[in-house]
Amino acid sequence: MSGPFSLRRLLVLALFAASACLAAHAQGGPPFRTDDPDTPGNKHWEINFGWIGDRNPAAGAYQVPDFDINYGLGDRIQLKYELPIAIEETRPQPASPTGPAVPGQVIGGLGESLLGIKWRYYEHKAGTPWFKNAFGTGLLALFKHKEETTTAANSGDSPEGDAEGAKTNLSFGTYPQLFLDNPTNAVPRGLVAPGPNFYLPVEIAGRLGWLRFNFDAGYNFGNKILPQSWNRGGILGHEFSDSTEAYLEIYDLQNANRTAGGHGVGNFASGTSKQRETTVGLGGRQSINKAKTLNLLLMGGRSWQKVAVTNSQPSWIAYVGMQVLLGPKDAQPAPEIVKPPNLGMR
Repeated sequence: MSGPFSLRRLLVLALFAASACLAAHAQGGPPFRTDDPDTPGNKHWEINFGWIGDRNPAAGAYQVPDFDINYGLGDRIQLKYELPIAIEETRPQPASPTGPAVPGQVIGGLGESLLGIKWRYYEHKAGTPWFKNAFGTGLLALFKHKEETTTAANSGDSPEGDAEGAKTNLSFGTYPQLFLDNPTNAVPRGLVAPGPNFYLPVEIAGRLGWLRFNFDAGYNFGNKILPQSWNRGGILGHEFSDSTEAYLEIYDLQNANRTAGGHGVGNFASGTSKQRETTVGLGGRQSINKAKTLNLLLMGGRSWQKVAVTNSQPSWIAYVGMQVLLGPKDAQPAPEIVKPPNLGMR
């Protein structure tokens, strides 16, 4: 590590995050770039409103906000639709020996749509066999009566585990996602990358004692303008309580090829050299109500590498948002009826 991003600064930030006690029910997903296999639970909604920023000395990209809507189809499948209000910034640059001066500009509008379906195909709970009943779709929960519908916590989709107290200590999933252009002029204006683009990741989550971990790796298939790329991420952290957790994240994005020049606009022009971006961040979630249905989402970080105008490494990344959890309530057991004694009988 070099420059101002020293190990001492990282440790100070980690202590600050721990003392601030951020987080809630699952380690991956918003506010992090790394995702996890967890799903909202049968017939439950997870809605995230995020203000997201990624800025380097030459450009910046922002979502103000990003609308991320997720629905649990059974206990192990999640349907996703995401749509941001996007802002793309080009920062003014003076003339150099290798190129002319670059004027600054800021454009905004509707971003690209994201459709996804997540499937947690393997889930192991503490104290249960490693293979028996560990694989499945969770769709049988759709055919249960309403009073039998369980929350995300009771279905094993959160650290609290099921009603018997068994916690999920290892799970695997996949999360195919499709990026689509909306019928606006966002692409010719240089606001978003040209689509479509298909992304296919594999995700792993688990726990080792007090330590929670989550890793994912996926491939962006790209198109003639957008290069193919590998995405890899991992987070490590700890749950301080049932409503508070904090994590350290490292995320890496590396182009796998170089597209031919002459296509795209602005920051999304094709023909650039292969790029690689590695970021480190700290963040988490904090429940702000007793029912834990409203959660504060926070994350901040920056490039692991030295930041310069020529390498497009982010000088900072950030996520500030709110998570809303909706869905059927837990079935409450019927109260026990105690008959009064019959005083007329001896």
